[in-house]
Amino acid sequence: MTRFLQYLILILVLYSCKQHNSQEEKLNQGYSIVDLYKKPISKWPKPIIDEGVEWQEMKPIEINYNYFEDIKKPEVTLGKLLFFDPKLSSSNQISCSSCHHPEMGWATHTEKSTGHNHLQSSRNAPTILNVASKKIFFWDGRVASLENQALGPITAHNEMNMNIDELPGKLQKVKRYEELFKKVYKKENITIEQVLSAIAAFERTIKSQPSKVDRFMKGSYKALTDSEIKGLHLFRTKARCMNCHHGQFFTDQKFHNIGLTYYKREQEDLGRYNVTKNSEDVGKFLTPSLRDLLNTRPWMHNGFFDNLTGVVNMYNSGMQMLNPSFEEKKKDSLFPVVDPLMKPLNLTDEEINDLVAFLKALNGTKYKMEIPEVPR
Repeated sequence: MTRFLQYLILILVLYSCKQHNSQEEKLNQGYSIVDLYKKPISKWPKPIIDEGVEWQEMKPIEINYNYFEDIKKPEVTLGKLLFFDPKLSSSNQISCSSCHHPEMGWATHTEKSTGHNHLQSSRNAPTILNVASKKIFFWDGRVASLENQALGPITAHNEMNMNIDELPGKLQKVKRYEELFKKVYKKENITIEQVLSAIAAFERTIKSQPSKVDRFMKGSYKALTDSEIKGLHLFRTKARCMNCHHGQFFTDQKFHNIGLTYYKREQEDLGRYNVTKNSEDVGKFLTPSLRDLLNTRPWMHNGFFDNLTGVVNMYNSGMQMLNPSFEEKKKDSLFPVVDPLMKPLNLTDEEINDLVAFLKALNGTKYKMEIPEVPR
């Protein structure tokens, strides 16, 4: 290597160190963090991501200007009626909207939903906001299509308890449905595939509205307070949130055990393991989106948490105290192990407040949908 080339490499290394140190110096000054984020996303400080984690940069959502056109499409109109119609249940009392109410963030505000014969569902009802962006469904990921997702609650004994073989004939007896299905699908007889297709078409129109964070990402730098911007920085760095909550919808759409398995206790739920029977999946649940999270409380697969500061405190602990000892794991291969992405964060009270402020700023959806009059 020539002396000139060695000299050139040395200059580049020193320049790189200078740039890094310059950013570190700014980050060490509380007020300068705000300035570092008042610029395009591509120029934000890089997030702290663990090695091997596949991630995407944050991205704003747009206002759905096509919503009023989409909602009038024949299949969507039909799906909306079916979604709100209790005739899809055996008792004629429970509809899809019973667990996914538009005024409750398209979920419920209870730990578990109440279904057929006042039975409770086994898990918290997740919101259906932005389901069009999802690749896998249910907390344990047991289905990979929105149509199959719709089938689950309809047939579940503790939810809608409907005999799937009887549902098409039941709807066929309603003249208005007979007309609508024929108009949409050009066939004489209603099928369960048509029912599920229509419901899924409607659900795909249910999307979050832009939040303050989206406006900030698009250049409206007064949209967030200093506290919320500091929370944004913590979200991307010290708090380690970006390892699982990233991209446009703040989810990696993967499964993680964050320590809420309640193994060998009354509330035990083995999560993804119940689907795969792989011992490595014990206690893993699908990462939820963080958009509109204030509308979708309570949180987690069991709905045990309704206080955002409490949730952050839980993550702050790292949950490593729940991991089995070597001997325990050796004796019991199903003993759940907390995801290594979970680590103690050492957040201060002020940092927790800033992080919570940012999470609240992700709320943007305010509209309420009028409940349609279903065919008789």
